Amino acid sequence: MTPDVQTLYDVVEGTWPPATVTSLDDWLIRDGQGGGKRVSSATARGPVTADKLAEAEIAMQALDQPALFMIREGDSALDGLLAERGYVIVDPVNIYLAPIADLARPTPRTSTFAIWEPLAIQLDIWAAGGIGPGRINVMRRAEAPKTSIFGRADNRAAATAFCAIHAGIAMVHALEVSPESRRKNMGRYVMQAAATWAASHGATHMSVVCTQANTGANALYTSLGMTLAGQYHYRQKA
Repeated sequence: MTPDVQTLYDVVEGTWPPATVTSLDDWLIRDGQGGGKRVSSATARGPVTADKLAEAEIAMQALDQPALFMIREGDSALDGLLAERGYVIVDPVNIYLAPIADLARPTPRTSTFAIWEPLAIQLDIWAAGGIGPGRINVMRRAEAPKTSIFGRADNRAAATAFCAIHAGIAMVHALEVSPESRRKNMGRYVMQAAATWAASHGATHMSVVCTQANTGANALYTSLGMTLAGQYHYRQKA
C-alpha cells in the first residue's frame, strides 16, 4: 500500500529527529539545537485559535529559537492565522516517494559505499555544502537502521548522503555532491545505493524531501521516477 502524506510526515520526524519534543495542550515544540528548521519548528496538535499562538511563541523563545511553525496538509486555518499575524512563508518543501524496487539498482563498481559512521571526508563534503555539526548530530540521534552513503568519482570523494528507515519507509537526507563531481550522475548513484541498502533492511518505499527552490534536486528525484506525495512549508515572522 502506498504511504499517505501523514505517514510521510512521521517518517520525516522519525528519520531526522529533534533533540527533544515538548507536548503542550495545542502544540508540539521541537528543540533542534542547531539542526535546521525541520527539527526546530512547532506543529499544531489540532485546531488552534489566535489566543493559543502566544503559548507556542513563548515556548520557542525559551529554547532560544525563533518562532517557526511547520504547516502541513490540514493546517490551512493555522496558515491563514499566521499570515494575519505577519508570519511569511519560508522554504516550501516537496516530499517525493517511490517503491523501493524502482530505485534499488546496481551502481558502477567502487562508486558508492554504505557506511556508518561517516568518514571525515564525508563530513568535509557536508560542511562545504552548509551541513554543519548541528545537522550531523541529528543523524547521530536517528535510530537504526541508518547509514550514510559515500560516493566516489574519478577516484576521489564526490558525494555523501544520510539514509534512515522508519515504519518500513526509507528517507534520504542531506544529499550533497561536491561541485567538481556534479553532472557525473553521482546524485543518481547515491540514491540508488541508498535504495539498495534500504531494501536489504526491509524497506518497501524510498522517500526524500527538498525545498521547491532546489531545482536541481527536484529534477533528480523526478528523473528517478519518484512522484510528488505531499508538501509542507514554514511560517516565520518577517
